[in-house]
Amino acid sequence: MFLYRHILKKDFGNHEDIPRAKKSKYIPVVLSRREIDAVLKHLSYPYDLVVKLLYGCGLRLFECLKLRVQNFNFEEDMLSIQDGKGKKSRTVPIPRSIAAELQEQLETVRKLHDADLKAGYAGAFLDDQLEKKYPRAAKEFIWQWFFPQLALTPVPAKNELRRYHIHESRVQEALYEAVGRARLTKRVTAHTFRHSFATHLLQANYDIRTIQTLLGHSDVRTTMIYTHCVPSRTLKEAKSPLDF
Repeated sequence: MFLYRHILKKDFGNHEDIPRAKKSKYIPVVLSRREIDAVLKHLSYPYDLVVKLLYGCGLRLFECLKLRVQNFNFEEDMLSIQDGKGKKSRTVPIPRSIAAELQEQLETVRKLHDADLKAGYAGAFLDDQLEKKYPRAAKEFIWQWFFPQLALTPVPAKNELRRYHIHESRVQEALYEAVGRARLTKRVTAHTFRHSFATHLLQANYDIRTIQTLLGHSDVRTTMIYTHCVPSRTLKEAKSPLDF
């Protein structure tokens, strides 16, 4: 119908008797804190830190891997996510429990960046439009990936060697093995930790609008799906009249 009405600009005819498919109500998989700790126990560096950010900040996998040095504001304990889903930006608190680990990662990136500059490498990959606007940004420290890939990537057209961020497949493979070793009976993906972030905040009596903002959802109805994941321990929890 969309093709005919908006692209081809043709009459699709009257098909009111044909029922439309209804969107299924998907209930996300949520892990308990014990299960999350069990997975983290079997993850090695840097994948354990990636997963801690996924759960601790409610990030999507691509949002986490595309983080750059300048996204971290340790003075204010705030993390900014640029160009998230729908090209939207938001800020979330940096978990205090992993602040020291994040600072250590920052120093690791700094040392790697210094070595890259001494070796004459061309810096980090940037979007084409961004590189046109800031020609020197690729070699600046603030534009370096927070989770850089160890291997350099050649750019034959420019005869350059540049550094990319960790590929998502590496995280997914490490997570798959860790979940297996933890002997969990749930299907776990990188996005499961974002679901767990939202659900655990809901259980802690956080307002649904606050959770919506932290997740970067445009519509609160998207956030409301987490009310169905587990019984919410809120002040307005539904009770039977027999329990009054």
